[in-house]
Amino acid sequence: MSDTLGSYRESGFAGELGPGRSPAVLVVDIVAAYLVDGSPMRAPVDAAVQAAAELVSAARAAGIPVVFTRVSYQPGGSDGGLFMSKIPALKIFEEGSALGDFPADPRPLAGETVVTKQYASAFFGTSLAATLTASGIDTLYICGLTTSGCIRASATDALQHGFRPLVVADACGDREPGMHESNLLDLQAKYADVVSLEQVLDRFGASAG
Repeated sequence: MSDTLGSYRESGFAGELGPGRSPAVLVVDIVAAYLVDGSPMRAPVDAAVQAAAELVSAARAAGIPVVFTRVSYQPGGSDGGLFMSKIPALKIFEEGSALGDFPADPRPLAGETVVTKQYASAFFGTSLAATLTASGIDTLYICGLTTSGCIRASATDALQHGFRPLVVADACGDREPGMHESNLLDLQAKYADVVSLEQVLDRFGASAG
């Protein structure tokens, strides 16, 4: 990975964005569907979810806002469009499904923003950009599921909406380790800074102090 990233840098890619002045944590689609045995979308992401819970806890302790996303469709999936045609398993996110609910940790607290979406990006067709702008947020520490899908789409759209995307590598997960690593590399090369949980916890700890 480092050799490939080095090649990108030689070609003028992989600059560093760095954090801005006003961060938030964006928790993307950490819901039961990826964690419950028997779910068609079950994935080996338990360690990533645990890391995300640690990230959320540290953010709250530092007074940093936390925003959650979830997927929900109308009964019958009429608002799923071509995305549901491409991924029929998304029908498990129809309204009322327990698989669309948040786990015990991380889970939104009263007063924290929850964005409901129908497509991969947390920004597409939602009020997220307006909500962040109104709150003066300029930086997003992004965690959640899955790296090659909703994390990638959300980080790319964050950049395109003028927010600094910092993807917390070990607090994101995917179905396959290779997909996770290759998408992190491409995000670092083109669309985001990829950072470790340890780095972010150190920053949040300094803010809390």
